[in-house]
Amino acid sequence: MDTIIGKLDEQKQEALNKAAQIIKNGGIVAFPTETVYGLGANGLDENACKKIFDVKNRKRDNPLILHVTNQEMVEELTSEITDDQKKLMDNLWPGPLTIIFKKSDKVNDVVSCGGDTVAIRNPSNEIARFLINNSKCPIAAPSANISGRPSPTNAQDVYNDMKGKIEMILDGGNSNIGIESTVVDLTEKPYTILRPGFFIKEDLEEYLDEVVYDKSLVDQNVIPKSPGQKYKHYAPKTKLVVILGDMNNIKNFVENLEIDTKEIGFILSEETAKTVDYENIKIISKRNDYLTFAHNIFSYLREMDKFNYKLLVCEGVKEEKMGISIMNRLKKSCANNIEQI
Repeated sequence: MDTIIGKLDEQKQEALNKAAQIIKNGGIVAFPTETVYGLGANGLDENACKKIFDVKNRKRDNPLILHVTNQEMVEELTSEITDDQKKLMDNLWPGPLTIIFKKSDKVNDVVSCGGDTVAIRNPSNEIARFLINNSKCPIAAPSANISGRPSPTNAQDVYNDMKGKIEMILDGGNSNIGIESTVVDLTEKPYTILRPGFFIKEDLEEYLDEVVYDKSLVDQNVIPKSPGQKYKHYAPKTKLVVILGDMNNIKNFVENLEIDTKEIGFILSEETAKTVDYENIKIISKRNDYLTFAHNIFSYLREMDKFNYKLLVCEGVKEEKMGISIMNRLKKSCANNIEQI
């Protein structure tokens, strides 16, 4: 397996060409997007897509997102494009938004997990776009991690999970956003955000009449339309608790844990960190800086996991606007182990 590092230069061009050839040949390449790193294969090749599930240890009823670069590719993958779908494509693509469409016969059942819809995204990252265009196919690409682990936001995180399992990792530096794309189902009303991400409800309602958040994980017997609806995700190996409420009470909370603070890893806002003197603190962002929080959360969970603490304590955020997306990831990371303090 190769790890390719470099800026836009001759070496990088050669690496990108090699990666595209691997995709064409039915192999798997990890590559950067603006959200997180993806584990990419030819989305039209059933066997290649099956490899993704095997490499990730991903359950076969968890659908894949197809990544494209233009409307013509979308038209081949869908049975129809509605006016509202076109509005979002025209205004929010390329970018961190996945749209659910009714699928065409060209989409295989491995990608859709036997459902009648397909999730499609048009990424803005230049490496991702080059790879799609030069591979001459839509690329199926879930996050490039072992299922259940925090999503990778840099090539080293991918390497830690995928060493020896895939043909190539393209290193494009740190992901800009740090959490996965927003997924919105536009195949039936009310239009539903199945997975919150960078784009929030209010962003989508600039172009659509009404959008609602999916209220719960889907039933285990239902075929999901989006990745991330059914299973525990994003979890560090270390037990994680997320704390909400009045951070002035954090010392009392920690004392009641009856664990030496040297054996606890803390992920806290800058404001909260100033009020305590614990040794093992990562400052994730200012308290209301949700963009920075989202950018850092997966990489910080992975980093703190390396120290083998008995417990990780992460400060949560208000469930408003992008805070909804952050708490969606944190709830899954901690298996809903949330404490109000």
